Amino acid sequence: MKKRVLSGMRPTGKLHLGHLVGALENWVKLQEDYDAFFMAADWHALMGEYENPSVISESIIDNVADWLAAGIDPSKSVIFIQSQVPEHLELHMIFSCFTPLGWLERCPTYKEQLKEANTRDLHTYGFLGYPVLQAADILIYKAEKVPVGEDQLPHLELTREIARRFNGFYKQEVFPDPGAILTKTPRLLGLDGRKMSKSYGNTINLSDPEEVIRKKISSMVTDPKRIKVSDPGQPGICNVFSYYSVFAAGEKEELYKACSNAQLGCVECKNKFACLLAEKLMPFRKEKEELLKDKSRIIKILEEGKEKASLIAAKTLQEARLAMKMSL
Repeated sequence: MKKRVLSGMRPTGKLHLGHLVGALENWVKLQEDYDAFFMAADWHALMGEYENPSVISESIIDNVADWLAAGIDPSKSVIFIQSQVPEHLELHMIFSCFTPLGWLERCPTYKEQLKEANTRDLHTYGFLGYPVLQAADILIYKAEKVPVGEDQLPHLELTREIARRFNGFYKQEVFPDPGAILTKTPRLLGLDGRKMSKSYGNTINLSDPEEVIRKKISSMVTDPKRIKVSDPGQPGICNVFSYYSVFAAGEKEELYKACSNAQLGCVECKNKFACLLAEKLMPFRKEKEELLKDKSRIIKILEEGKEKASLIAAKTLQEARLAMKMSL
């Protein structure tokens, strides 16, 4: 039997290169070796987009089309929408009854996101408790593995603590101790050198046409100390060079020498990379365009995923209620 893995994305707009290298490429590999569950995490999206929830429903079909175009196979993976499986919220309610506030308040990513949020108010009950909902997402399917970056390890440890607390209170091993699949995310900053984020407007979207890619690449920050083409460059501090390292590693060594020896200017370097990236994304973009011509196919995949997910979630919730002696 394959071990089960669960992961998800918040549908809050177009997916970008960070999603591709940080999650999607890894998901495609995971579905070969695991019983894979991938969800459009719309409840999690609502926690940050409660003032503009329409962006969530608008994004779900578009995002799932990206997943399919990237290689997520519905015959190998369960693809579903979080809110269409109500057991997520029911288990979240159970967990929230015994999760100490201190566990949530000291969560490092919670504190970081509160500092970074300058366009919306995240001092809400829902946002404080989102790690509890994450625990419910993972444990309702008894996922044994969760792909995470190192910064997300505290969240997974909180999930384990909640599982142990439940099992300890009710004297039954209902929930497993999910382990991490540590994913190394390539260094990929936004166009302006800050963290790549839709809220910063510094992303290259997976579905951007070639002319948009060229325009965005041309705006990228390079070596700030290189004023003239004849000045030797410093690839190590150039954001464009970091993109080459991720998407065109075969060009990396030659590019490093040419830049360091002032044999290649920044404009030419950007133009060359824009061509490489547009060519790499072209098959993906064409596949997505074909998928979106028949949205009913995507809806059917989500409905089938919902049915498969619901069967497992309902069984797990019933086990939890029986352990608590709350089932009639």
